[in-house]
Amino acid sequence: MIKITLPDGSVKEFEKGTTPMEVAKSISEGLARNVISAKFNSTIVETVTSLETDGSLVLYTWNDKEGKTAFWHSTSHIVAQAIEELYPGVKLTIGPAIDNGFYYDVELPTGSISDKDFPSIEKKALEIARGKHDYKMRDVSKADALTFYKNQGNEYKVELIENLEDGTITFCDHDSFTDLCRGGHIPNTGIVKAIKILSVAGAYWRGNENNTQLTRIYGISFPKQKELTEYLELLEEAKKRDHRKLGKELELFTFSQKVGQGLPLWLPKGAALRERLEQFLKKAQKKAGYEMVVTPHIGQKELYVTSGHYEKYGADSFQPIRTPKEDEEFLLKPMNCPHHCEIYNAKPFSYKELPKRFAEFGTVYRYEQSGELHGLTRVRGFTQDDAHIFCTPEQLDEEFKEVIDLSLYVLGSLGFEDFTAQVSVRDLDTPEKYIGSVENWEKAEQAIINAAKEKGLNYVIESGEAAFYGPKLDFMVKDALGRQWQLGTIQVDYNLPERFDLTYKGSDNELHRPVMIHRAPFGSMERFIALLIEHTGGNFPLWLTPEQAIILPVSEKHEKYAEKVLKSLENNEIRALIDSRNETIGKKIREAEMSKVPFMLIVGENDEVANTISVRRHGGEDLGAIDVTMFTDLVNKEIKSTLKTFKE
Repeated sequence: MIKITLPDGSVKEFEKGTTPMEVAKSISEGLARNVISAKFNSTIVETVTSLETDGSLVLYTWNDKEGKTAFWHSTSHIVAQAIEELYPGVKLTIGPAIDNGFYYDVELPTGSISDKDFPSIEKKALEIARGKHDYKMRDVSKADALTFYKNQGNEYKVELIENLEDGTITFCDHDSFTDLCRGGHIPNTGIVKAIKILSVAGAYWRGNENNTQLTRIYGISFPKQKELTEYLELLEEAKKRDHRKLGKELELFTFSQKVGQGLPLWLPKGAALRERLEQFLKKAQKKAGYEMVVTPHIGQKELYVTSGHYEKYGADSFQPIRTPKEDEEFLLKPMNCPHHCEIYNAKPFSYKELPKRFAEFGTVYRYEQSGELHGLTRVRGFTQDDAHIFCTPEQLDEEFKEVIDLSLYVLGSLGFEDFTAQVSVRDLDTPEKYIGSVENWEKAEQAIINAAKEKGLNYVIESGEAAFYGPKLDFMVKDALGRQWQLGTIQVDYNLPERFDLTYKGSDNELHRPVMIHRAPFGSMERFIALLIEHTGGNFPLWLTPEQAIILPVSEKHEKYAEKVLKSLENNEIRALIDSRNETIGKKIREAEMSKVPFMLIVGENDEVANTISVRRHGGEDLGAIDVTMFTDLVNKEIKSTLKTFKE
């Protein structure tokens, strides 16, 4: 007999060789009908895997993230089989699950795949799925695996197998299809009821632009057709909200090939929006005791060698800048933290002067592959709302909770109410990925968990998601379309203070090491604004929007009155402009709607006589004719309802 521990802590005894599906059936038939994947002792297994030892078992359904991963990975096998049958001679490479769906990279024998081919691939894949073929894992010797793929002429799979150890290689079979695979599948293909091929793209083998360019086929699948229909509707809405499309329409930002890929240029309206976001945070930071600092865009290579950033990112980042002086090298700044450590080091501190909170809107640079660049969400130059707190170990708990308060204030003020706090910790199986002592890591991780508990946050713990120098608390926010994004992060770091030999004089007159907190409520200004555009559909909070009102004179003779209204609004700090073009009032209203201006103020003969403005809200609501003072009160009341003061 073996003992199986379930997620609720209960322990049940089963015969050796029992499968996860049999465990599910022992709990309830309903659960067994829905279980599609499982994890045993931290390893993803099939529902028919024999359990031979005592251990912990987690059962997954479609509603679990891990269940979806198994579902989409399994579908990638179905689609790969369909492509193999439709395109004889195709070479398959890899086909993982991703956040939404899956992809499979292939080398086609001739020609290409376009959206015209999608229906035939979907039809063939669904035909295979309906066969209800079981997924079967089997161990294969390295020699046999190499022979199998050499006979196919598939050098990609051969390369993968050559890097694997004998005894660790497995194949997955279903129907007449075989693929090199580590496992993690649903019970059979029949569970997949709906498949959609979404797009194709080019992708270099193993992400190296010196390698062969493959065809990457993206898709998604569901256990019900209805769910696919709903997803495609959301996808259409997401296209309408795409920040690249709206950013252009609203004249917020642009890109230039001459300036360089991944380097955004902020247009006047976008720059003004950014400035308001900065001032909003600076005002709150000032109340929270932060001091603003400014650091250069470059630093000597040695700075980042000391911090550990060069070792971790140097090979894949912008290469060193060489000066006329021999052996002198600088790097474009990949992070602000090493610079802030040196600011702390500029003078000695005593425990009475801590904590020190240094904040900066600092621009950093990282060389992302061109194929991975995406609007503002993945760029090569971006500005972080960075701050670093240097405190005593005794102050850590309170400081961390204060940063949580600030982060929650930022998210709440911008309409991001649906979120989960993710405690990102080390992967204990790969200690080489991290710097610093185990003792410091344990202290830092526990400090974050304690703070999350005390603040009553809805939090989850994710292994392997920590930064290389310390664990962190990430705010995983759901947007208006139900998509999850990481917005804002707080990190505890015992390592950089050691690397930079940071000290303070304690009450015992001895030197001690401070603890460092990294925090960025926005994260990256570029990425945050991209997500804000998509979350709001370009309908920003009234306090933030570039123009709060547009004045539309009915004819040229009403322009003088329009200017009088504009001056009154500006005196009340309301952002407005006049559309004095020689166009019909209907066209002006339509274009103001497209520009997502919150209020349209129409002024004509009757308004001028009565000293009023006819107010129309974005979306079509008619608020009637009111005077400017009433409109000002309306705007200010709406702003106060959404923009609270930090620490009132």
